[in-house]
Amino acid sequence: MTRVALIDDHESVRLGLEAALARVGHDLVFSGATVDDYLQWRYRERSAPADVVVLDLSLGDGSTVTQNVTRVVSDGSSVIIHSVADRPAAVREALMAGAAGVVSKSSPTGGVMDAIGTVARGESLDNVEWASAIEGDRAFGDAQLSAREREVLRLYAAGLPLKVVADRLGVAYSTAKENITRVRVKYVEVGRPAPTKVDLLRRAMEDGLVQPSEEGSGVD
Repeated sequence: MTRVALIDDHESVRLGLEAALARVGHDLVFSGATVDDYLQWRYRERSAPADVVVLDLSLGDGSTVTQNVTRVVSDGSSVIIHSVADRPAAVREALMAGAAGVVSKSSPTGGVMDAIGTVARGESLDNVEWASAIEGDRAFGDAQLSAREREVLRLYAAGLPLKVVADRLGVAYSTAKENITRVRVKYVEVGRPAPTKVDLLRRAMEDGLVQPSEEGSGVD
């Protein structure tokens, strides 16, 4: 059962999501208006972080998108942004801060529930809001990967262990590892850090190197 927290300063939105969570059997652990309220509740109750936090893009307490996403992600939860689709700059900011993806507030509640399940399984969301938020943003610029780096990234991000990647490409393990290190450095340089394998998968999907159907389950 996925433990879910809702953070939205519109009570009517929270009520609708609460009812949907109850229908599908997710465990609602918190529902409130601010990230401060959520973190204070968690520390007060000594509760583990929620698996997934559904977070409104803009809260009415003066906090910023980056602050909210960063605090929740640093606390140990995955974040889904629940937003209207007409604020691409703020959506991009949320994604850069570490949000797992975006679901439009115009989507049926079933779509939000599906997104929660996807993120809880450690999978990446692949939706129109994400694509439109990334498109044309200089902060999500081209990392200028070499042909070999792109091929190593494609195979590694798709789920192959790095040793298998090296064998398939006919290079030494140390060479493949060096390629992945350079890929990570290049993504950092264009403001798109990828410290984990899941992050590398996201970058590869954003850059069209891996399609959702190619995702593997291997762990290096």
